[in-house]
Amino acid sequence: MSKVVLQAKNREKMGSAESRRIRKSGRIPAVIYGRSGKAVSIDLDSVEFIQGTKGISESTIVNVEVSGKSYEAFVKGTQRNIIDGKILHIDFYEVESGVALRAKVSVHLHGNPIGVREGGMLENPVHEVEVECLPKDLPERLDIDISGLKANQSLHVRDIPLAAGVKLLSNPDQVVALVKFAKAEAVAVVTPDAAAAAAATPAAAAAPAAGDKKAPAEGDKKAPAAGDKKSGSKDKK
Repeated sequence: MSKVVLQAKNREKMGSAESRRIRKSGRIPAVIYGRSGKAVSIDLDSVEFIQGTKGISESTIVNVEVSGKSYEAFVKGTQRNIIDGKILHIDFYEVESGVALRAKVSVHLHGNPIGVREGGMLENPVHEVEVECLPKDLPERLDIDISGLKANQSLHVRDIPLAAGVKLLSNPDQVVALVKFAKAEAVAVVTPDAAAAAAATPAAAAAPAAGDKKAPAEGDKKAPAAGDKKSGSKDKK
């Protein structure tokens, strides 16, 4: 990607009224913050900024030209109108040539892993890593080919190839990408015959079979208690 160059003007007046006037003229108020704490108030054309910074990342260094002076800086943040999304303000952070800096660089995966083609699922827990390097060595993004990743294999931060002069600051053991197989759940298939047999088993266990009821033995019959009267008999005097 070619170097982004933005043309800007110094802002002499401050305040909310002046900022509204700048926006109405098609420009955006902004501030360039230096490493030493010094801030430069500027404004720049809104169309030029939107078109020039399209597709850049947080680690992209842009050149801001202000009255003949050039600043190398990151676009650290933009403030937008919550209703129409228009940019209200921009914050730049200046970098110094020859002085190491720390920045977060986005990680982009490409390729179709072998494990995914075999039925696995790709997970991507880490989307950016922190590095330290000189401004000239700072990568805009890190592109990683994961087409060779097999099932149950993982790619860690330590496996990311870095250019000379770029030092990794993020935890090297963090997983950037992995291919996992989902656990298959066992599903019992019940046939009609098996269902009928299963329904009949509890009923058979609960009710005794016909003929299993034994008649009491003759000796088991109890003699009537003394004084028991037989039905229909009368005592004669």
